[in-house]
Amino acid sequence: MTATAVLTARALLLDMDGTLVNSDASVERVWRRWAERHGLDGDEVMKVVHGRQGYASMALLLPERPMEQNHADNARMLAEETADTDGVVAIPGAPEFLASLAGLPHALVTSADVPLSTARMTAAGLDLPEVRVTAESVGASKPDPEGFLKGAAELGIAPGDCVVFEDSGAGIAAGRAAGMTVVGIGPRAAIHEPDVVVEDLTQVRVEAVGDGTIRLHIG
Repeated sequence: MTATAVLTARALLLDMDGTLVNSDASVERVWRRWAERHGLDGDEVMKVVHGRQGYASMALLLPERPMEQNHADNARMLAEETADTDGVVAIPGAPEFLASLAGLPHALVTSADVPLSTARMTAAGLDLPEVRVTAESVGASKPDPEGFLKGAAELGIAPGDCVVFEDSGAGIAAGRAAGMTVVGIGPRAAIHEPDVVVEDLTQVRVEAVGDGTIRLHIG
């Protein structure tokens, strides 16, 4: 999906759903049930929900509803998603990719909360990165750049020296707004024009350079 490219970074910031973990089956089940309860078109709802925290998706889909009701509904949805890990699997290449980052600065930056991110990474057989920015860590959902900026700060790396791995339009916009290079994962990413796009993580090879630089071989 992309020509061969070489990117350099000092830290990598990784989205979870659609990037490391394929949770589409669970997301579809939970959100289509929510759409039916609220008399909304499921296909239209699915165009909105990827990459965002649930309350932010609800605010777009039900703009007249009070935000406190969205937050309460979001808490119920998170519990429902956490309990539904059927069909959650690793994105191809994700185990090897994460293993190649051992000892290198990297962080998980996800719109999921701690229970959901733990459940999905565990279901996919993936180890959680030591540094994690989850829904509890931020005051604004992607496409706001807060999560990625916080991840860079926790790693002690300037935003311009970070590369983001993302699949959703909201996440790609957040990475761009943070001033970071964005690698798009999969067909959902391609339409949002990240800096480069790969089909999955089998097309990314990580090389540690002695001066602290991470070289990414893409394609």
